Amino acid sequence: MTGSWVSDKRQLTTAALVAVVAILAAVGVWQAARLGSGRHVTAYFTNASALFEDNAVQMKGVPIGTIDKITPEGDRVRVDMTITDPDVKLPADVKAAIVSPSLVTGRNVTLFPAWTGGPELTDGAVIPLERTAVPLGVDDLTRTATELAKALGPGGLNEQGVLTDSLEVLAENLDGNGQAINGTIVDLGALGSTLSGSSEDLFATITELQRFVAMLKENDRTLREFNERIADVSGVLADQREELGEALRDLATALDDVTVFIRDNRAALRSNVDRLTEVTRVLVEQRAALTEILDLAPAALSNLANVYDASSGTLNTRANLQELANPPIYMVCKLVDDALNAPVELANLCKQLPLVDQLPSLQQIITGLQSGQLPPFPGLMPLPTDPAPGGTAPAPVPAPDTAPDTADVGEAGADDGGDP
Repeated sequence: MTGSWVSDKRQLTTAALVAVVAILAAVGVWQAARLGSGRHVTAYFTNASALFEDNAVQMKGVPIGTIDKITPEGDRVRVDMTITDPDVKLPADVKAAIVSPSLVTGRNVTLFPAWTGGPELTDGAVIPLERTAVPLGVDDLTRTATELAKALGPGGLNEQGVLTDSLEVLAENLDGNGQAINGTIVDLGALGSTLSGSSEDLFATITELQRFVAMLKENDRTLREFNERIADVSGVLADQREELGEALRDLATALDDVTVFIRDNRAALRSNVDRLTEVTRVLVEQRAALTEILDLAPAALSNLANVYDASSGTLNTRANLQELANPPIYMVCKLVDDALNAPVELANLCKQLPLVDQLPSLQQIITGLQSGQLPPFPGLMPLPTDPAPGGTAPAPVPAPDTAPDTADVGEAGADDGGDP
């Protein structure tokens, strides 16, 4: 029985030793894994009061690592940390701050800002004092409050009672105005809510103002020149202010006269305006003709200047009058024939004249008289003329061509009244 108990005791001892060794091995492996994994970061702070090892390292309130070691180094404190979350990316210029959630709880190290792109914080990076911050402790707050009380007390600002007088005046001004002050605070709250609801519009306005200011900056030289010119114009107007005043007074007098004239002649002006409306309508209807006149008038005036003969005071023209190519009696008959209400007897009379188409035209009459010959009237013998020495007498002027509209009459006249 004794041997069995001793054997059981040895087995229990062995099992306990094995368990202790296993626990120590597990702790060692965990510690080695904890210390060997993650990214190591070193930060320097001006002080690390209430900060302890194994405290959390956070970002946006979420733990991402732990504090490994805190080492004082002169006027600063070195804090070694390990970022254990492999999915967290930190910017290369990350900042660190010791944060105290409350006055009685421990502190932690908070890293900020979050990574949004760009270079990342590498393993073994150092955060210098310029990128770290520490909160004020209770001693700091007490010391600050004491210094403020001394500065405002009898030995400081209130040495002559200035602060006391100011507080008394403030109390008198606020006395009885509590409701108004409350309304002001409520209105400010409503204004804050309105601005919060219109934040997009507000920021859009600020963005447009920024663009406007940038545009002004880019056109600074042009704006300066514009201001200088405005200053010059203002100077000229200032120098001419007496003349401008006189002109404005004259203009006021003229406007008074115009007002009186319009009042006295309102009916006539209305009638003239109505007539001008009709004239304007006619001008619109004749717009094409007016355009043609404006196009041709310069050339016509130029031609008129060119045909004027200053020596004789006449116009040198060559009239192309087609009506002169026909006999006068033919033109009369043509007018009678084209008349709408001409008597039938008069029209038939022209058709009964067989020699109408053989009468000379005005052009032939003028040409014959200029050459010293009688016009070629039907049945009239040409005048005898002396032949030139060694020559023959000139031939008689031929009879006129047959008129286009009386071809049949012309042929009859040629048969009955030709030259013998």
